[in-house]
Amino acid sequence: MRVVQITDAHLYADIEARSRAGIPWRQFQQVLSAVVAEKPDIVLFTGDISQDESAASYALAVQALEQLPCPWYWLPGNHDQPEFMAAERPLVDQVDMGSWRILLLNTQVAGKPFGELGSERLAKLAEQLESDDRPTLIAMHHPPVDVGAVWMDAIGLQDRDAFWQLLSRYPQVYIILFGHTHQAYAEHHVLGAGKSKGEVTVDVYGCPAMADQFLPGAEQFAIDEASRPGYRVIDLAWSDALGSEWQSWIERID
Repeated sequence: MRVVQITDAHLYADIEARSRAGIPWRQFQQVLSAVVAEKPDIVLFTGDISQDESAASYALAVQALEQLPCPWYWLPGNHDQPEFMAAERPLVDQVDMGSWRILLLNTQVAGKPFGELGSERLAKLAEQLESDDRPTLIAMHHPPVDVGAVWMDAIGLQDRDAFWQLLSRYPQVYIILFGHTHQAYAEHHVLGAGKSKGEVTVDVYGCPAMADQFLPGAEQFAIDEASRPGYRVIDLAWSDALGSEWQSWIERID
């Protein structure tokens, strides 16, 4: 089962509008063409679809995304307007993938660059995890970990401690995908010691943007002009003998 993550397209209603390092609409189309070639079973769009927050920008996105050969789902980032998104395509919070389950979390705080789940969203997540112990992948916009860039770490998920404390009770969560950082990232996040399997870890993955890339490790905002737009591939598997398995890697366009 192949999942492809795309994120941070930052589209404008004007398809010729420029970002700092390119034309978002053209970059978006190039990334989607490469994604189609991956033959995904599902595509997850982890936020910041729009830059100008216009209804037309979401209509453009849907027009292109409908060409994908598989189901696709999106969630809002800090730049997005959820009501415009929902008018074009329903926002769902979970996807049944048979042996796996995907949960899509909304971490948006309206008008703010940082993210937060808050007590209500955390309570709902707990209910979802309590009701189903299948292997679970969580997708969200804001990173629940520090990625090593001072300015970006300040605008990540603000209630990450509460998030990780909740997940420590639910070992079926194996993978977390996030956007927002405009760069590749991977971490084996240690939750604690299990009763029989040693350390309990969650694989946490960041993804290149479809638009401009941010410079890793920067103290202040900086564009990575040497990098390129891309996406993440996650191949999920499950068997009675081996349990849950997965591989993940980054692809970039020329």
